[in-house]
Amino acid sequence: MSDCLFCKIAAGEIPSNKLYEDDTLLAFYDIDPQAPVHFLVIPKRHIASAAALGETDAALLGHVFAVIAKLCKDLGVDENGYRVVTNVGQDGGQSVPHLHFHVLAGRSLAWPPG
Repeated sequence: MSDCLFCKIAAGEIPSNKLYEDDTLLAFYDIDPQAPVHFLVIPKRHIASAAALGETDAALLGHVFAVIAKLCKDLGVDENGYRVVTNVGQDGGQSVPHLHFHVLAGRSLAWPPG
């Protein structure tokens, strides 16, 4: 999608502080971190939100969570824990209409989140 912020980041048109990249995913640090460790994982293919996912996306989602687990282990936050969040729609707090997963760690995270 030509006007999507995250599509432009995935294409390298907008710089990001990359943490991980492969053929299908990109992980980069959030520009407004809400925890000592806060990064995003996005599919390079444009998917508007989790509401647009279907059964055919199962392998992609498995890959997303495997990459998150590896990155959290590499960053040393796997032992104490981390939170994975995806927002859907305006009321759900989604500010960029491209599927993305926030990964937050490095401090105790309260519940409910807000």
